[in-house]
Amino acid sequence: MKKRTQSVVIHLALISLIVLTHSCRTESDVNTYLKEVLNNLSQIESARYSSTLSGSIPGDTLKYVTYSTQTEEYFNPSDTTIGSILSVVQQDATHKASWVYDGNALVFMDWNEKTISVDSFKIARHPFRPVRPPFYNYTKSIIQYALNTKDSVAVELTDLTDTILFRLTVYGKSVEFFGKPFYNDPRYTVPLSKYDIWINKSDNLPYKYKRNLVSTISWESIENVVINHDKIDEFEVSKYIPDGFTLLTRKNRNEGTIDLTNKKAPELELIDPDNNPFSLNNLKSKVILIQFTGIGCGFCYLSVPFLNSLVNEYEQSKLDLIAIETWNDDPEVIKRYISNNKITYHYLKATDKNKKQYQISGVPVFYILDENRIIRKVIKGYSKESTDKEIRDAINALI
Repeated sequence: MKKRTQSVVIHLALISLIVLTHSCRTESDVNTYLKEVLNNLSQIESARYSSTLSGSIPGDTLKYVTYSTQTEEYFNPSDTTIGSILSVVQQDATHKASWVYDGNALVFMDWNEKTISVDSFKIARHPFRPVRPPFYNYTKSIIQYALNTKDSVAVELTDLTDTILFRLTVYGKSVEFFGKPFYNDPRYTVPLSKYDIWINKSDNLPYKYKRNLVSTISWESIENVVINHDKIDEFEVSKYIPDGFTLLTRKNRNEGTIDLTNKKAPELELIDPDNNPFSLNNLKSKVILIQFTGIGCGFCYLSVPFLNSLVNEYEQSKLDLIAIETWNDDPEVIKRYISNNKITYHYLKATDKNKKQYQISGVPVFYILDENRIIRKVIKGYSKESTDKEIRDAINALI
């Protein structure tokens, strides 16, 4: 009798899984459920919650970074970009705002430097505004896409007792969500995207998501949620701006920067992941290629196979290659990144002094030095074919 009962339970569970697993191409119970969740999300005009955002390096499941914040988000139909305004405050110091977006500008607070920087998006650097959407806005965009897209996708719902796990897989494209879907250029990334959203059965609202692209993995969970308590009319950027901070504009943020091309490379006193010292003076090759990079940077990640290939193409007497990590200083994370990507060149940790010396405001950046350690070329960003050729041509011209 016990075996028969167990068999029935397993059989019912399998039936449940079959009902909940579905492709978006036809109407079904899955679509009906997702529409219910989407309707609940559409009722949210404002929300306050504690948020934990984490990330892991490609090919790894251990987190390399975690941010804990208090977030306020408001539905803002007048904002045609992400459709929300929001504030993000440090969870361990709730009087310290990290950044605020009011639909017109993105305001950052640097509590170490006591500065405020403002991006009013007057210069279009991307096909979208690079504003990380708040939790409910983000999960709403993903579900809307799953219901409406004509892309090749697979949608699954799995019953986890108190939770429904919604899983979206997009084939043939790399898609991100900034209020609406944006497609990454297939020349620069692998065309596959996966998103998981955990939905609480008690209110049919999401409480966690996971974003899984080939170059980066991140996940966010929320708790202590208060919905529709605050009014958008009460949102004021000025209340988040601390007294005594210096306002940085794009102009004075660039003041003092100089073109390092044809100048002596600043000396680098670095350490490797095992805390051993490393000096630029130790390298005796004719050409040195320096890359300032960041774990979690998609374009940096895409450059790794090319950099590995350079190590095999050139004798060490002709070329030395070093990558300098600027985003993460955890030795274990760096070691795993080196191991997972089979990195064969020097991979070292940057100091704030290094970043100031080389004027690093974004990554990747490549510096190519001649035998006298004069910087002969600076290349910002990475495009798989064109940057590969540009770097090779510069190296060959100096050998």
